[in-house]
Amino acid sequence: MTEFNLLVGGPVSRWPLNLAEQTQVPWIAADRGALRLLRIGITPQLAVGDFDSLSKAELATLQAQVKDIRYAVADKDETDTEMALQLALTEFKATRVTIFGATGGRLDHFLDNLYMLLQPRFLPYCERVRLVDRQNSLRLFLPGTHTIVKEPDKPYLAFGPLTAVTGLTLYDTKYHLTQRNDVHPMMYASNEFIKKSATFSFKSGVVAVIQSKD
Repeated sequence: MTEFNLLVGGPVSRWPLNLAEQTQVPWIAADRGALRLLRIGITPQLAVGDFDSLSKAELATLQAQVKDIRYAVADKDETDTEMALQLALTEFKATRVTIFGATGGRLDHFLDNLYMLLQPRFLPYCERVRLVDRQNSLRLFLPGTHTIVKEPDKPYLAFGPLTAVTGLTLYDTKYHLTQRNDVHPMMYASNEFIKKSATFSFKSGVVAVIQSKD
């Protein structure tokens, strides 16, 4: 398994408290995320972006410490996060990417980070990607039968069809569903694990699964 962490531009206040300790997995950073990693003692393997939010001194610091920097123009059709994720999945062949800094702050940025996983180029890889912040862990799933493991600090579980979904069945959560069909996005919130794992299935569409805590 080839794992990468990816830090993007969301608020520092939404980071998990132990983010600076997560040094076992190599890091990729989008734009200002690279400088933020350097400031907590982590040198990213790759930095991607137009870096237009950095001062000349900050950019010089980045260039002196990060060996692999991929520059982009400021006026472009894809975000720095999209560019970084594309490199992680295709060039670096990542089998798991955990994205930090993708939630909180501006809602348009959060929705952009969520919806990018539905793009045709990312959708086949969406099950490899996880969005994590201080309270939440979000993954997307494609049709089939899936078993997820409870994260120890997160008591709540939610299932959210992001597209039209058929046959959604929750087998062993606190609240069950059986062959549920939805034609528009919605959220089955505030469910719970009743054991250390939970199994669900569906026949078509894309489902987001969120583990969370207050």
